[in-house]
Amino acid sequence: MHDRIMFVQLKTGYNTDAGPSWIAKVRFSKSWSTVYFHGRTLRRVTGTAYANHNANFYDVDSGEAYWISGPKRDRTDARYGHGVPTVDEDARVAYDKFLDGAPLPGRERG
Repeated sequence: MHDRIMFVQLKTGYNTDAGPSWIAKVRFSKSWSTVYFHGRTLRRVTGTAYANHNANFYDVDSGEAYWISGPKRDRTDARYGHGVPTVDEDARVAYDKFLDGAPLPGRERG
């Protein structure tokens, strides 16, 4: 399993990039095809099933669509919008250091 600080946004039920978003510590499976986030199991989208949501992961239990990507230093994390993500407490210190120029944990080499 691989822990990473990521940008996560709920897409289902919201207009483009209007859903709630987080900077959070997530856990990826060994194959990187499954993400564990806030007690949810999110699986990587394959095919076109979630294309109209602009999603790259979906919740295996609820079917909700999510966008997950690495955070950006300029804070333009949402794909098309300007929403401000909630920073989870367990990610705050590493994220603040990242904004100041440090690499994220697990990404020291890029």
